Amino acid sequence: MNLTLKIWRQHDAAKSGQMVTYHVEEVSPDMSFLEMLDVLNERLILDGDDPVAFDHDCREGICGMCGLVINGVAHGESRATTTCQLHMRQFSDGDVITVEPWRAAPFPVIKDLVVDRSAFDRIIQAGGFISVPAGSAPDAHAVPVKKEDADAAFDAATCIGCGACVAACPNGSASLFTAAKITHLGLLPQGQPERAVRAKAMVEQMDLEGFGGCTNTGECTAVCPKGIPLDTIARMNADFLGRRG
Repeated sequence: MNLTLKIWRQHDAAKSGQMVTYHVEEVSPDMSFLEMLDVLNERLILDGDDPVAFDHDCREGICGMCGLVINGVAHGESRATTTCQLHMRQFSDGDVITVEPWRAAPFPVIKDLVVDRSAFDRIIQAGGFISVPAGSAPDAHAVPVKKEDADAAFDAATCIGCGACVAACPNGSASLFTAAKITHLGLLPQGQPERAVRAKAMVEQMDLEGFGGCTNTGECTAVCPKGIPLDTIARMNADFLGRRG
């Protein structure tokens, strides 16, 4: 395939950026989106140009590092798919593809397509730890957990903190991310001692970071690569208000 890429180039947060057009030829449909960008960067380096900076690590859809707005959609139009797992077979020969970074005030651009997501780290840090006795791991059946609670906790724990929810939200809200991190502990017995305090601290830190408020538009769940459900936010709000369910 031969493709035209319109990529956001920006030296750093202090400088303005612009869309730059590149042409990439002989792209295999079996390449991932990031592999296609690797091909572009190899050509740029050989030509003596500055390669496009983008975030990546595991390239297995589990680390949350990759994050690009592709044709106006966080991670691209394929549902439940991270950018690194998006394959070029989803595109057609001759397509024009726009590639941009996450756009949110709490995610300042470091360079090109790379943004600083340390605001997420500070939200998690605000939640603190759980109070559990040290020692050997207890038997799996020692603390009974209702199956529906265990399933919901596991669903919330699959959040990889990529930030797609923020990039997609018209308000730039981090409610889905914060709710997932609160919920996966709040539904389990081990998370009960600090449940209300944790919710309050993390929500307040989220607001302090400058993320917008949630108005339940649902854009966050539509682009979440792990399919975190919208009702996770309702659980966070209940914990924040001290209304444990």
